[in-house]
Amino acid sequence: MSRRTIITALLALVALAIPAVAQAKRPNHAGAVVFSQSTEVKEGEFEGGLFAVRFGRLNQLTEDPADVEPDFAPNGRTIAFSRDGDIFTIRPDGSGERQLTSGPELDSAPKIAPNGRYLVFERRAKAGAQSDLYTIRIGGGQAHPLVTSVFDDREATFAPDGRAIAYVRGVMNSAEDVHDDIFAVKPNGSRRYHLTKTPALDEWAPRYFAGGIVFSRGNDSEGPAAYADVYTMRRNGRKVKPQVAGVGSAYVEDVSPDGHLLLFRRSQGLWVKHIGRGRARKLTELPHGSKTNSVFSADGTRVAAFIANGEMEQLMSIVVKTRRKTELADSFEVEAGTSIGPVMAWQP
Repeated sequence: MSRRTIITALLALVALAIPAVAQAKRPNHAGAVVFSQSTEVKEGEFEGGLFAVRFGRLNQLTEDPADVEPDFAPNGRTIAFSRDGDIFTIRPDGSGERQLTSGPELDSAPKIAPNGRYLVFERRAKAGAQSDLYTIRIGGGQAHPLVTSVFDDREATFAPDGRAIAYVRGVMNSAEDVHDDIFAVKPNGSRRYHLTKTPALDEWAPRYFAGGIVFSRGNDSEGPAAYADVYTMRRNGRKVKPQVAGVGSAYVEDVSPDGHLLLFRRSQGLWVKHIGRGRARKLTELPHGSKTNSVFSADGTRVAAFIANGEMEQLMSIVVKTRRKTELADSFEVEAGTSIGPVMAWQP
């Protein structure tokens, strides 16, 4: 038996140790943190897949380096993800893989509805094309268009009650410049609402909170002109208010499951703030020029963060109240040519 076969078998056995939600959890511990990892082992040849971290152990769930964008069902028993332009689901132990979509289109960014019965995803006719939003039942079947247009519709996110879906659309202003606005739609595709209308600015990264929607506003470009502040608005787009503004750009990362706490990046740090009141608190410093993705735990008491700046990579858990940091996985090491993310998901 080859060394690679032995390692694969051991990983498969360890992966089975991720308990289902119904099993007892350790006190003050949430479920597994799942992320994608891909490593170039030879020129043009990659290894990787979806990985899970729980109780300090790093377990490999899938073995296809094209597996990205994991998202948990609310009951924690299903993970949706994309692979080479199709949408799949698996159980948290890596078993029960099911392909939901197929065909020439490129499907990505699955988000499972709060009721766990279906998911919304982005569909493009080809690489670089504009995106539409589609839905499909979690058990499979025919995909149905939710939002289709000549514009680029993306970044769908569900309201906690499942009664609305906010998303970003690239629209053209009178000067024929494209900017991003936030829209909302009912899950059946009816009653589409244009929530933000600022022709000179971009709005993106919408997340529902207890009082409406929090989002980033500024210039969503890759160049030096990029900047962002954090704003909130009601679900109907009214009462727009700044939450984090001023010196230094602020970018939305996540909102706590109870809808009251904002997680954002600013001034080389990860910060939290009670939405609508109080001051922001820095959870941790970020190295200059680093990239990060981070997410709240299901109980909102901790944050999982992957931080990389080309020289150092960390996968850590941060206690929100005390700012105490610990490594999520004792065995986590990033080799040269490895990419992580861009999406992390914490099991409910």
